[in-house]
Amino acid sequence: MTRRAVITGIGTVAPGGVGREAFWDLLSSGRTATRSISLFDASQFRSRVAAEADFDPAAQGLTERQIRRMDRAAQFAVVSAREAAQDSGLDFSSIAPERLAVSLGSAVGCTMGLEEEYVVLSDSGKKWLVDHEYGVPHLYGYMVPSTLATEVAWEVGAEGPVALVSTGCTSGLDAIGHAVQLIEEGTADVALAGATDAPISPITLACFDAIRATTANNADPEHASRPFDGERDGFVLAEGSSVMVVEEREAALARGARIYAEIVGFAGRSNAYHMTGLKPEGREMAEAIRVALDQAKLDPTAVGYINAHGSGTKQNDRHETAAFKRSLGDHAYDIPVSSIKSMVGHSLGAIGSIEVAACALALDRQVVPPTANLKTKDPLCDLDYVPVTARDHAMDVVLSVGSGFGGFQTAMLLARPGSAAAAAGRGA
Repeated sequence: MTRRAVITGIGTVAPGGVGREAFWDLLSSGRTATRSISLFDASQFRSRVAAEADFDPAAQGLTERQIRRMDRAAQFAVVSAREAAQDSGLDFSSIAPERLAVSLGSAVGCTMGLEEEYVVLSDSGKKWLVDHEYGVPHLYGYMVPSTLATEVAWEVGAEGPVALVSTGCTSGLDAIGHAVQLIEEGTADVALAGATDAPISPITLACFDAIRATTANNADPEHASRPFDGERDGFVLAEGSSVMVVEEREAALARGARIYAEIVGFAGRSNAYHMTGLKPEGREMAEAIRVALDQAKLDPTAVGYINAHGSGTKQNDRHETAAFKRSLGDHAYDIPVSSIKSMVGHSLGAIGSIEVAACALALDRQVVPPTANLKTKDPLCDLDYVPVTARDHAMDVVLSVGSGFGGFQTAMLLARPGSAAAAAGRGA
């Protein structure tokens, strides 16, 4: 029998609230979590807006030793993994540890820990030759992004494949896709899969200021993230994490698990073109969508909702609008589309997993989250972008896409459990 992968647990640390239900409440109400940066003094920067997570590691159950050892991104991942594990109802002690995997994505790793330590070691940048003796004992771990996945593996006792996937802003989607492949090929029975990033730091702001990719709408941070809006001026930096329990479908059914969604298609492509630039026709993203549909044995008309990358840059929004039309034909005009980055910002490598969590919950609740702040229509973005207010909507298949620096383009299809689309799905 062909093995299939399903999502049975979801854990989330996101701007606007810690936990799966707080996250969904924010999305379904159309509220925004974007605000002026409070984590440090950002007055010297062009863009001073971000979507921060109100996160207290001690209140979330992390020990003093864990808090001292782990970068903020690792803390997010562990807390998300705990929630996902509890939500799944799995008895992890009953799983052979070598059959338990971890696939975690991150674009920028332990950015905050690295920057904080550099400031100390260099005496706030005054010294070119730094004295390593001033560094914390865990500095090496900050230098090695795979420690993020290691922390999650330690948390659940995973002794199977443990990997850190870093493909820019598609890292979260790609990490979940990798977990699906591990389940399907029989290498693992259960995987903790998702992504984490905590990039709100001076070095990250400086980098995005330099290429003018982030918004300069500092006067109105609540409405600064405006995907597909004619008056948008860049994305809003964010932080967060989402980790999911992905397991083999028959085993999940046998134990009576609640299944949020089945992952029926996954594909990635590269534009081999430019580090940050996108070709306007969206051919590579369209190809990823086409391959994902072929894997799922689904026609484009099966897609009931698109969770767009929707970063809020003109280049991206027009690129993926073209990709939807190219891959889905006339049906693209009939599908509700939205970008949750309008509410929770762009958390780089983490956002793909946060968006997959949103897609699974949208399928479960049959509600399409809105694109907040969408007031002025961009004539070149002429699809149904579900402005401002969430929409009740019957759907069996959700398409989530990501686009990352370096030319990465990823598409993932989720199907409602028990639907005809799931029955036709990947490998069925």
